[in-house]
Amino acid sequence: MKLIILDRDGTINEDSDDFIKSPEEWVPIPGALEAIARLNHAGWHTVIASNQSGLGRGLFDVSVLNAIHAKMHKQLATLGGRMDAIFFCPHTPDDNCHCRKPLPGLYEQILDRMGIDASGVVSVGDTLRDMQATVAAACEPHLVLTGKAMHLRGQPLPPEYPANTTVHLDLTAFADFVIKRDKAKA
Repeated sequence: MKLIILDRDGTINEDSDDFIKSPEEWVPIPGALEAIARLNHAGWHTVIASNQSGLGRGLFDVSVLNAIHAKMHKQLATLGGRMDAIFFCPHTPDDNCHCRKPLPGLYEQILDRMGIDASGVVSVGDTLRDMQATVAAACEPHLVLTGKAMHLRGQPLPPEYPANTTVHLDLTAFADFVIKRDKAKA
């Protein structure tokens, strides 16, 4: 199975320091949903791994989170794309759980649920903690310069990032890279 694990806020949709608390606040980054659909059409399964501490903070509840994801699923479907599953950590940083990125718990849950090991699993996100969780789970790290990483555009990658991190301008550039690499391997 070809699997890509995606962060949500800042990778697929616009991020907010005030959290995404409603379907109305969920706005896809231009080209992101099209990129996911292209990856799906190229044979990739896509899954989200997302910290959602707004749940633990009481800013929204699971029904609102489900409505946000329903909006995403509907918009993806109109483009011929899909998200195979969504895994999220509802805890706050103070909860010290194993599923909150930068720890690899969500990734381990995904790999277990999909019945695969990390070999060949690609992960993409917009933060250092996304890259740290990816590497801790033995997946292949890709950073998009959207969301919280936008300030890194035109800059060298800071040394705290894993050395094997591949950098892309956005999810469209990431999809181009992965699809081209697949064709070269074929």
